[in-house]
Amino acid sequence: MLQHLHIENYALIRESDIDLTEGFVAITGETGAGKSILLGALGLLLGTRADVSVLADRERKCIVEAQFDVAGLELQPLFQEADVDYDDVLILRREVQPTGRSRAFANDCPVSLAFLKQLGERIVDIHSQHQTLTLTESGFRFDLLDAMGAATARRQYAEAYRQYAALKQQLEQLVNTEAEQRREQDYLQFQFDELQQAALVADEQAQLEAEQQLLAHAEAVREGLATAAAAIDDDTEMSPLSRLRSARTSIEHIAPYHTAAAELLNRLKSALIELDDIASTISAEAAEISYSPERQQQVEERLSELYRLQHKHGVDTVADLIALRDQLDSRLQNIATLSDRIQSLMEQVDTAFAAVQTAADALTTARKQAGEALSAQLLPLLHSLGMPDARFAVSLQSTDTYSATGHDAVGLLFNANRGVAMADLGRVASGGELSRVMLAIKATLASRSLLPTIIFDEIDTGVSGDIAGAVARMLCQMGQHMQVVAITHLPQIAARASGHLKVYKQADADRTVSLIRPLSHEERIHEVATMLSADPPTAAALQTAAELMQHD
Repeated sequence: MLQHLHIENYALIRESDIDLTEGFVAITGETGAGKSILLGALGLLLGTRADVSVLADRERKCIVEAQFDVAGLELQPLFQEADVDYDDVLILRREVQPTGRSRAFANDCPVSLAFLKQLGERIVDIHSQHQTLTLTESGFRFDLLDAMGAATARRQYAEAYRQYAALKQQLEQLVNTEAEQRREQDYLQFQFDELQQAALVADEQAQLEAEQQLLAHAEAVREGLATAAAAIDDDTEMSPLSRLRSARTSIEHIAPYHTAAAELLNRLKSALIELDDIASTISAEAAEISYSPERQQQVEERLSELYRLQHKHGVDTVADLIALRDQLDSRLQNIATLSDRIQSLMEQVDTAFAAVQTAADALTTARKQAGEALSAQLLPLLHSLGMPDARFAVSLQSTDTYSATGHDAVGLLFNANRGVAMADLGRVASGGELSRVMLAIKATLASRSLLPTIIFDEIDTGVSGDIAGAVARMLCQMGQHMQVVAITHLPQIAARASGHLKVYKQADADRTVSLIRPLSHEERIHEVATMLSADPPTAAALQTAAELMQHD
């Protein structure tokens, strides 16, 4: 419930602190005194947009702060999701800067307007005169039946429909994906076949490029090797090998007599072995070199093919081509399995839709029962509100499609006149009748809802006499289950409240401001008497007011 409201620099309110009590609280005052300004200020805390026009003093910021008791409202998940500190005593604060910038806080944690709106729907219901139009909206009608007992069935249906819608969306996406991929399948297959037929090997290109270089210079390489081999060992006494052999023989003869000669002999033998091996290797390499124009053409054609494929696909290596080939293969295999996946998903969608149908039928049954309960509880209230011949019923008709709310179209049928057939409430009810129907609905829901506070903005418009008394009694009954705040012009309603606030204007040297204060018992009698007659009230009005107050 709303416990305290602080308003600073908002419209005509310079600064005001308002304490509200449990039960039924009336707010009265002359027309234009600023009663609806309170609702505007409270609206800032509930997520409405703000601009600098709300600032009374354009040089100072506007501050609206409220304290709520939210124990037992099960708001913890909402706070956890928004990462906001939770406490059973909730402090909401909204600031509007002269620049137009706005900031909002919940328990001193910065929050978004979206969070305030979500929170506001759970803690305060502001009922203004135009809200009766929501009676004609299907969303409100569904919510109404939920509150009367169909909520569990609707949650179950909503979950079944969510699963069905998610699977259906997956199926549609998969079908679209298959159509797109089928259109490019031939091209993908052509690319894959071309790369597959190329029989790619990762290190082939480097080997071919080396072979190409060798083939291009085969004669020069062979001649160079032959010359080198002849220079080392040309079968003459002047060749390096012949001279080294001669030197080895000479050292062998003196090695027994000269210690250093033995070491020199070992070195000569090693040099001979190495040089002989070099000569053999050169000769072998020379023997391997052969020039083949056919092989050179094959190598160049193969490299040309590899270069072409790399250029075509925008890659630099054969390894990249192999990776691309494997990717194409994977995509083609995926396309091949799409049909099986689609078939499997279609079966899941059919199963989910069957669950939706079952849940929808259960929801329809629950709504019929909720509609009967609503009608049974609503009719006595409508009769007490001055419509003795009123009839009310909830009609349900099946729609051709299933939506997030089921497959029902909800109608509220009404007529206040005897002998006239009922028709849709929005077509046959007058503005005053709509207001009374809405009041009766809110009274019916009061004991069923967790909503702690409801604020009526002139619910008494067009009401007088005995009906005003009936409205007052109804507000009192609602006040037994929740906090009810009513902005009213009717003395019968103000007199029945358990708490009473008066809004009034006061002019000082600079400007006119709106003020609000609680009234004592004697002040309430004077206020109600003034509403009955004039200011100052007559003795008769004071006596009548005192009698009305005896119902407190």
